[in-house]
Amino acid sequence: MWVHVLWFALGLAVLVLGAESLVRGAARLAGSVGVSPLVIGLTVVAFGTSTPEMAVSVHASLAGNPDIAIGNVIGSNIANVLLILGISAVIIPLLVSQQVIRQEVPVMIAATVLLIVLALDGRISRIDAGVLFVLVIAYTVFLILQSRRSTRAAAAAPEADLPVRSQWDRHWGVQLLLIVAGLAALVIGSRWLVESAMVFARYFGVSDLVIGLTIVAVGTSLPEIATSALAALRGERDIAVGNVIGSNLFNILAVLGVTGLVSTHGIPVAEAARNFDLWVMLAVAVACLPIMFTGREIARWEGTVFLGYYAAYTAYLVLASQQHSSLPAYSMVMLGFVLPITVLTIAVSVINHGRRGYGGPGSGS
Repeated sequence: MWVHVLWFALGLAVLVLGAESLVRGAARLAGSVGVSPLVIGLTVVAFGTSTPEMAVSVHASLAGNPDIAIGNVIGSNIANVLLILGISAVIIPLLVSQQVIRQEVPVMIAATVLLIVLALDGRISRIDAGVLFVLVIAYTVFLILQSRRSTRAAAAAPEADLPVRSQWDRHWGVQLLLIVAGLAALVIGSRWLVESAMVFARYFGVSDLVIGLTIVAVGTSLPEIATSALAALRGERDIAVGNVIGSNLFNILAVLGVTGLVSTHGIPVAEAARNFDLWVMLAVAVACLPIMFTGREIARWEGTVFLGYYAAYTAYLVLASQQHSSLPAYSMVMLGFVLPITVLTIAVSVINHGRRGYGGPGSGS
């Protein structure tokens, strides 16, 4: 068993190193095209840090473990908002740009709704996957064109806003080598991680879906956690928020799109995911809009609430997987108290920021 723990840890380490290499090389190449820091966060950084989810889901599907493939995406999206935004906001209140509020969050919500509609029949078919993949290409092209039209100044010094500032990787050959090495590391790391996770699932009697929703989802979200936390510490708040929103869009449209296309019969969606986890993912996405809209800021206390909700959701998954006797009582508490508290939290946020009259940035800290 300890051998598999070691392979799991090595898999996570290789995934993180591979993602770092890929993001570093891609960010350097993307900087030369003159796009804004927000778009860099929404595309290059977000897509790069989401490649572990891509590698894990594709490998899991081809290995005959579709529950890990779909659970990884759903769990990662929930973790991205509740865990990563929560950690980042606790570090420093996150100011949110108008573009994210008016465009990116609504697009993320729409993509989540689309996924739920496509999954209602219990399967993401190849046609469904093709639609998702076409949409991610269209979204990326739109963002780049929009940024180049509205942010011409970024072309003059795009790298000044990037978290990568060293000089040794300025040559395009080194950048391409970093991208190739990163991709190779992601493939290897995902294989070790998925195979070890399957051993854990059998040993502890936990379903593949729960393993995908928790251990694998958080493991493959480590690059997003590191990137957004570091970006928040350095004041690169557009990259911190853009990384999360962009990663969620990439997970739904690209990860499930590619996974469904390479799978012979598409991706089966478990009834448990259709009845509960997909709806949690939608609720989390919708909760972003009012919190970000009020005062254009995610305050520290709101980040703390996000972290509390993620802990509650994870506890529910563990209890459900074990069919624990306390599950009915816990479910009653979740439905009778947590959901009303969520509504109250949003209402308090609206009232607080309304009273301050959209005061100065950082007033919520």
